Amino acid sequence: MTFIVAADDIKNLTPGGPELILGIVCFVAILLLFSKFVIPRVNKVLDERRDQIVGQMERAEQERKDADKLLEDYRVQLAGAKDDANKIIEEARKTADRLRKDLTAKAEGDAQALVVRAQEEIRAERDRVFQELKVSVGQLSVELAGRVVGESLDPARHQKLVDQYIDQVAGLGNGDGS
Repeated sequence: MTFIVAADDIKNLTPGGPELILGIVCFVAILLLFSKFVIPRVNKVLDERRDQIVGQMERAEQERKDADKLLEDYRVQLAGAKDDANKIIEEARKTADRLRKDLTAKAEGDAQALVVRAQEEIRAERDRVFQELKVSVGQLSVELAGRVVGESLDPARHQKLVDQYIDQVAGLGNGDGS
């Protein structure tokens, strides 16, 4: 398919002199109106939009700086909290060691006191038994002496003999009175 353009068609496509002048005048008038009213408003809207974007970028940058500062503060606080936690743990260990030592010392003291008390009770019991034995031996020796001699002894003489006998028996032992 080929297009054949006739000379009349070309004439119809090109405007005539008065139409061309009117078109140019209208174009210039519209261009002046656009440059006077529309372009300043568009520039104003674009400037406002640019200012708004710049303001948002500046706020975003400031917020980023604030967030970085806050993050650094949190890191410092976290490090401080870790140090505090370590100090508390160390203090708890020291307190536990002190408490353990105190309890051990108290337990050793209680055990020592118990041993001393038991030794005192043993001595007291030994002395009581020794006294009972002394009385019994004295009575038996007086009875035996009375039977051998055939007479009874007076209490003062009896006590003297008993004491002498016990001293002799005690001297035959291990020497510590037991």
